[in-house]
Amino acid sequence: MAEIKLIALDMDGTLLNSDEEVSEYTKETIAKALEKNVRVVLSTGRWLGSCYPYAEALNLKSDLITCNGGEIWTINKELVERHLFDEEKMNAMYEIARTLGMFTWMVATDRIFYDEKPDDLSSYAWLKFGCATTDKKVLDEFIEQISYFEGLELTNSMPLNVEINPKGVNKANALRRVCRDLGLTMDQVMAAGDSLNDIKMIQEAGVGVAMGNAQEAIKKAADYITDTNDNDGVAKAIEKFVL
Repeated sequence: MAEIKLIALDMDGTLLNSDEEVSEYTKETIAKALEKNVRVVLSTGRWLGSCYPYAEALNLKSDLITCNGGEIWTINKELVERHLFDEEKMNAMYEIARTLGMFTWMVATDRIFYDEKPDDLSSYAWLKFGCATTDKKVLDEFIEQISYFEGLELTNSMPLNVEINPKGVNKANALRRVCRDLGLTMDQVMAAGDSLNDIKMIQEAGVGVAMGNAQEAIKKAADYITDTNDNDGVAKAIEKFVL
């Protein structure tokens, strides 16, 4: 196994506990990794505004992968890469989801619309569409209807939601870009996550870590299963493979 030089961390269900906090133990363990000159990268479905405060609190210095790879930012909030949806697809996905009674979110570069859409979609640059339900049959119906669309990358962050980016946009591709800019390879990466939007980076990393609370598909794809997000699973994986 190559020496780990970069740790890529999903946030919800992984780095963050059920209270959306980073435990003191995990903070201390990440600080030890940083002291060893190991890069720590947040790789999340969240947009920049909702993940940047965590990066600041953890004293991270590396790039941030946001919106499942839809954007890559430097820690100084300089845009490295961006992949946008056209407004027609955003509108079509919204209309299907709302017809099925699903909760929706539409992520623009500067704002998120929850359960609504703006009157003029062309006024925004669109990154990601998401929707959720409590009924798996409804979710399956939505996925079937949008399966006829071209150019979509489907994942999830919970079992009963779906997150959609433009085709080819995912955390693994974004992570490869970050590694290339740093002169690293994916063999030198430990990636941890819990949901389908993490599966490609977990498969392609030198060490792929599934959380104890991860979906079964993620556990099967991983090299190692750590403890849950409420029991410092990230810190325990870092201690095992990095420190």
